[in-house]
Amino acid sequence: MLSYATKLTLAPAQITQADITALRAQSFSDLDILNLVEVTAYYAYANRIADGLGIALEPHLQSTLDK
Repeated sequence: MLSYATKLTLAPAQITQADITALRAQSFSDLDILNLVEVTAYYAYANRIADGLGIALEPHLQSTLDK
């Protein structure tokens, strides 16, 4: 699941039917896969909106990234 979400985030054009088949082989239903795609896409969208508007992370979150 995490490999699929990472691939969808970093290289969405490279998603193939084989990726979906692999999720189904791990007992993910079509609804599960839809939910995974929706959540992954939403976070990508929200992050790009925040980045595009120059919204800074809250200080406690930024300090975790700086470590």
